[in-house]
Amino acid sequence: MILSDKPRFGPGGNSEAFNAIYKGKTLLAPKWVADIGLDAYEYEAGQGIAAGPEMLSAIGKEAAKAGIYLSFHAPYFISLSSVEAQKRLNSVEYIQRSLDAAAYLGADTIVVHTGSAGKISREQAMAYAAETLSILLETAEFHGIKVGLETMGKKNQLGTLDEVLRLCKLDKTRLVPVVDFGHLNARDCGGVFNNADDYKRVFDAIAREHSDQAARYLHCHFSRIEYTDGGEKRHKNFEDREWGPDFEPLMEVLAKEKLAPTIICESAGNQAHDALAMKEYYNSL
Repeated sequence: MILSDKPRFGPGGNSEAFNAIYKGKTLLAPKWVADIGLDAYEYEAGQGIAAGPEMLSAIGKEAAKAGIYLSFHAPYFISLSSVEAQKRLNSVEYIQRSLDAAAYLGADTIVVHTGSAGKISREQAMAYAAETLSILLETAEFHGIKVGLETMGKKNQLGTLDEVLRLCKLDKTRLVPVVDFGHLNARDCGGVFNNADDYKRVFDAIAREHSDQAARYLHCHFSRIEYTDGGEKRHKNFEDREWGPDFEPLMEVLAKEKLAPTIICESAGNQAHDALAMKEYYNSL
């Protein structure tokens, strides 16, 4: 991984502005992202890996030419904590396919959802997830790529910050936390991130429970998210100020503490230009 001395910003997938011009031709996304002033891009394979090795390699080459840092979002149907043993084993295979795809792409990190705790106790779900990850660690070819476990937005999902950090302790070299600040805010029904100190506590916890490097170079997601009593409902745009969290205090703590995360914006449809708003505010500091 090529480390940066300042944050990277980019979209998760293709925004409406890009698709209006290029009709979803992801091969053209890295240059477009660079041209508007961004420096990261997360390839979205949430519905499954559709592109083959040749196309993934071509996208990776375009990203390298444009100076765009790449990450890869693994399929949403991965469940580390399924009550069905075969689904857990299938998830190991899906993660392996994601690692292989990310290697063709030239991505450094894949983002994985941890699974549900809706039908069983959280401790049982954690035990299943740990068992699944142990199998992955024993059998998978990582290609030097990190598996990022994401904090989740619904209360019935595994994925509090504490749960993610506990699972990452299975192997702090190959497993890293991926913090979605909108998810953490939504699962606690708002009010989680009111100032820079609230954000700083997340980085402090990662440094304490994982490593200083994981905290400084954290891979993270950001968007405003509408929520209900059960947590996350839908992603919103920065203009939807009824829903949090606000990004400005996060940018302030990054500047003050000299942190250099990769921040992938997952705003609904406007992720590229909302990512640019974060970068411009950070640069103003």
